[in-house]
Amino acid sequence: MKKGFVKPMSAFDTVEAVQQELGSAGYIASDGLAVSLFLALAKQRALFLEGEAGVGKTEIAKMLARVLDRDLIRLQCYEGLDINQAAYEWNYARQLVDIQAQRQSATNEKPDADNLFREDFLIERPLLRALRANPRGAPILLIDEIDRADEAFEAYLLELLSDWQISIPELGTIAAATPPIVIITSNRTREIHDALKRRCFYHWVDYPSREVEREILALKAPEAGAVLQAQVVDFVQTLRGQQLFKSPGVAETIDWAQALVELNCVALDPQTVDSTMGVLLKYQDDISRIQGSEAARILSEVQAALVQGELSRA
Repeated sequence: MKKGFVKPMSAFDTVEAVQQELGSAGYIASDGLAVSLFLALAKQRALFLEGEAGVGKTEIAKMLARVLDRDLIRLQCYEGLDINQAAYEWNYARQLVDIQAQRQSATNEKPDADNLFREDFLIERPLLRALRANPRGAPILLIDEIDRADEAFEAYLLELLSDWQISIPELGTIAAATPPIVIITSNRTREIHDALKRRCFYHWVDYPSREVEREILALKAPEAGAVLQAQVVDFVQTLRGQQLFKSPGVAETIDWAQALVELNCVALDPQTVDSTMGVLLKYQDDISRIQGSEAARILSEVQAALVQGELSRA
């Protein structure tokens, strides 16, 4: 632990406690994810989560904030993101007002330029806010979809992740007394530099197994009956084995099940599958490939497998 840092009490005593607490909040964490999260919290390291879109990377930060009762500070990355939007910028309007006030003062002295760069003139953005002391405890800092930002932005994060501080040329260094809990996500649209990954613990978030996805659906879409849940999960699992431009994630599975409930659907049929395919797939080429005979074939196989499974258990 670096000099000057306050080591907080451990958020979780065991890996099992991580899974139990997240499970109680509605997030089913795999053994690997629970271990990575436990170690990141224990060792005060950022956790880098990589995986396909929609597999629950962002959700883990939200659930962690809920379980620990901490503030969630989210930095959504995008192309062109820079320090002004990510960390801080100077309030130039207030600085100009201060200059005018100094000029109009009774002393009529030349404005003091050094006095213009004070902390009360700073506009704090997510990275700087995450370093500030918080009565609820260290916040959860979510740096979401870092692969959307430019490579130059990664270099700026190195100081934050190494020393839990930000250097401001006009002011000096602002450091955290207690490091924030940092979750970084990437959809792997490009590779992230090794220098950033070395400062984090890493975990690949994969699509869940059939059994785990059924558990997730039971939590997130309990209104859907057991038959519909099983058919939805098996259909989606089969789709992920197709050569699609973008396979549906867990988020799409949940959305589809909830949409089917809105349509009062208790079991899948070819017409319903075709008419709701836009909830599940997000690219027209994928929809055109699956709709019609291919969707009917997949559904038939899913239904036959479920019936066979029921017979084998009888």
